[in-house]
This record gives sequence, C-alpha cells and structure tokens, in this order.
Amino acid sequence: MKKDYLKKTGRVIALALFFIFAVGPLYWIIVTSLKDTKEIYTFPIRYLPSSPSFDSYRKLFEFANFGLYFRNSFLVTTLGALGAMICSIFSGYALSRFSQKKIKKSLIMLLYFTQMVPTFILMTPLYMMMVKVGGIDSLLVLSIVYMVTVLAFCAIMAKSFFDRIPSSLEEAAEIDGCSASQSLFKIILPLMAPGLTAIFSFAFVNIWNELFIAILFISTPEKMTVPVSLNSFISKAGISWDVMSAGLVMALLPTMLIFAIGQKYIVSGLTDGGVKG
Repeated sequence: MKKDYLKKTGRVIALALFFIFAVGPLYWIIVTSLKDTKEIYTFPIRYLPSSPSFDSYRKLFEFANFGLYFRNSFLVTTLGALGAMICSIFSGYALSRFSQKKIKKSLIMLLYFTQMVPTFILMTPLYMMMVKVGGIDSLLVLSIVYMVTVLAFCAIMAKSFFDRIPSSLEEAAEIDGCSASQSLFKIILPLMAPGLTAIFSFAFVNIWNELFIAILFISTPEKMTVPVSLNSFISKAGISWDVMSAGLVMALLPTMLIFAIGQKYIVSGLTDGGVKG
C-alpha cells in the first residue's frame, strides 16, 4: 500500500515538473510580449505584466516588417509541405504495393539512412550545387530544398498508411473496370485522408521552424523567413526582448494550429513508420 502511494506521488511530481518545464517557457514568452521595455528589466521580476500592452506587436508589424516575413514563411512552407505530400503519395504507394520484398526492404532502409545524415553535412555541397544552377536567394528553390529534406520520412509515413488499406479493394476495383490510377485516386486516396493530414502536418511543422538552410540560401532582407527574421533581432547592441517575444508568439500560432489538427495522425504515422518494415 505504501509502495503504491510512493509510486503515485513520484508520478505526480514527475508530471508536474514536466508540465512546468514544458509550459513555463511558453508562459514567459507570452508575458514578456505583453510587457513594456522598462518592465522587462524590472527587479524583482514581475510574473504578470502590470499594464498589459500590445505595443510590442505593433512594433513587430510596423517597424520590423514581420508581415512580409510571415507571408514568405507561409508561402515557402505550404509549397514545400504540399510538394512533399504529393511526392510521398506515389513513393509510399509504390513501396507499399511493391512485391519484391528484398528490394523493398533495401529501399526503406535507404530512406531511413538518409534520416541519419545530419543536415549541416549536406549544406556545403547543396549550396555549391545551387550556386552553379543559380538557385540562391529564391523562395521557390528554398521550398524545393525543404521538400527534399522532409520527403524521405514523409514517404515512410505514407507507406505505413498505405499498408493499412487492404489491396483487395484495388482488386475489386479492377474487376469493376478501374485502372490502377483510377483505383488509387478514387478509392485509396479518400481512405488516406487522415494519413495525408499527418504527412502535411509533419512536413509543415518541420519546414516552418527551419533556420539554417534559410540563412544559407536567402540573402535579400525582403525574402527572409520568420526564423531568420527572429534571428536578426539578436545584434551586438543587444536583444529587443519585447519584439522578439511577440514574434515568437506569432511564429508559434501556425504550428500550434497545424499540430492541433493533425497531432493524432502524426503520432500514429510516426509510430507505424518506426515499427513496420
């Protein structure tokens, strides 16, 4: 009895600590974004703003040109995530229905291997290649690069979702006169809607938060994405904490919305992708 009580108490303490460490930074960012510049540096620290103000948000959009960066990020992220989702449909379907097990297993292992290579190792050869083809400082090229970086894992996720759908449905459609492409688009893909949501959400969240590739490929200030613009708030003269906090809150909104919609399917897709070969 005493042992169970101690076990439950330990779980509650562990969960409480996890909650504090997970939510605490988010709470502090929101509170800081609502304080004026003087109050941010007040000591002792104030855990609630004395007179909440949205002045930092006004500075963010009027002086820091954040609306333009937000639009750039949204454009690049949506294009990259849509491209990854469309390509993963075909690659995942081919992997799922391919009959040669040894070749299929080798291809899947190859896809997993690409996920083990750190992105920064690929940056130099990728940059040199893009310089040669004139792909530097282009939002369209940046979205294509992002699509490629998430495509391998999106294909693995798509395969796991296609595996859930029995091939007997396609066989029945063929008997009724459907071609392979018709059975894919008219029968299989409608059943894959939750899986497609998961794939798009996974790609969107990863691309939206990416910083280093955007810094490497974009040099024009008007083409900066949200992570790059937030990074630019850090200078030798100091950090504008109020404006940066407001920018962080705004940057969090799309990913929180996307994750809230697709988190159930993202977890399912990641789990299945990890256990199925």
